[in-house]
Amino acid sequence: MTNPSLAPTPVQRLLSLDVLRGITIAFMIMVNNNGGSGSWGFMNHADWNGLTPTDLVFPTFVFVVGASVVYAFEARLARGATRAALAWHTIKRAAVLFLLGVVVNGFPFFELEHLRIYGVLQRIAICYLVVGLFYLVDRRASTKIIALVVALVGYFVLLRWVPVPGAGMPGRDFPFMDKALNLTSWIDRLLMPHHLYLDGVSHNLRDPEGLLSDLPAVGTALLGMLAALWLRGQRAVPTKTLGLAVGALACLGSGYLWSVWFPLNKNLWTSSFVLVAGGWSLTVLTLAYFTVEQMGWGKGSGKRWLYPWLVFGSNAITAYMFSELMPGILWRIKFPSADGKSIDLLAWLYVHVFDHIPNPGWAAFAFSFSFTAFCFLPVWVLYRKRIFVKV
Repeated sequence: MTNPSLAPTPVQRLLSLDVLRGITIAFMIMVNNNGGSGSWGFMNHADWNGLTPTDLVFPTFVFVVGASVVYAFEARLARGATRAALAWHTIKRAAVLFLLGVVVNGFPFFELEHLRIYGVLQRIAICYLVVGLFYLVDRRASTKIIALVVALVGYFVLLRWVPVPGAGMPGRDFPFMDKALNLTSWIDRLLMPHHLYLDGVSHNLRDPEGLLSDLPAVGTALLGMLAALWLRGQRAVPTKTLGLAVGALACLGSGYLWSVWFPLNKNLWTSSFVLVAGGWSLTVLTLAYFTVEQMGWGKGSGKRWLYPWLVFGSNAITAYMFSELMPGILWRIKFPSADGKSIDLLAWLYVHVFDHIPNPGWAAFAFSFSFTAFCFLPVWVLYRKRIFVKV
């Protein structure tokens, strides 16, 4: 007889993972539109070394991508899809995601001379491509652990012990992890001159989603994949919850310890950052899995609280694209201002609505929340019509 305490069939959709995806994309939209200089510190990225809650949003989405690969691929394999067909689908989807990222960077003017090539969707595309093809070649957890260790240790060795051409050895000839003098930034300037995120800003030419830092970012996706492999196993649900919690503590402990020698840094996506961010992603997943799967809050009336997260999570890329492209449209709508000049619609709304809130932090938060609610509307319509846009 089947033990009723065991988790559902391995190819069943994991509701708690959908919830985590929805929470992540909602907060990604919020922090990307945080209301400007008056926003609270935790609604902004750390300037360089260090960590804020905002720095955890993007790696959590990459974590979810890695976990989703396992469930999506296993479901399609169970329906009879071949590995070759899945591999081709993975390549095409990664290419589309990458191109969408370039569109986001260029919209609405598409100034090709300085068009940024790297970006958020581009990094997601690369991570999805690498871990997706890797999973099709080998579905064992052990190989993912080995790849994770190689990626994180290898990245540390590259940044710490490989000389930067023209500058010398990190930690000897210039400070380790200097903003401009590091191997990651040097490679990006070599490959993508005039096409970087911070091009033209003083001498600090670098990109937070640069090429070399894709290596540890793949490690973030591998952590998500390992979490999904753990949850798909034939274990009791409480055991799975406990395993997620232990994994979270292990990542947090090892990551913060490593940060003594290899500081937490989202811009460089340092190995310690991968572990700490992965630890917090696992923490949120643990809470979601415990409440939704173990406590049964995802059933019956308890499912109501999941609704906004499921709406966002069901069309996450659509919500993100809408949030990134819409400001470019709204900035083009101009109104006359008191000084005789013009002001764009977003700035006009802020001045005439949110600026009346006395506390600048709350004013910025109200703007951020309102913009996110605005981005909720199109995906809510899609969800009501059971339309799920597949990239």
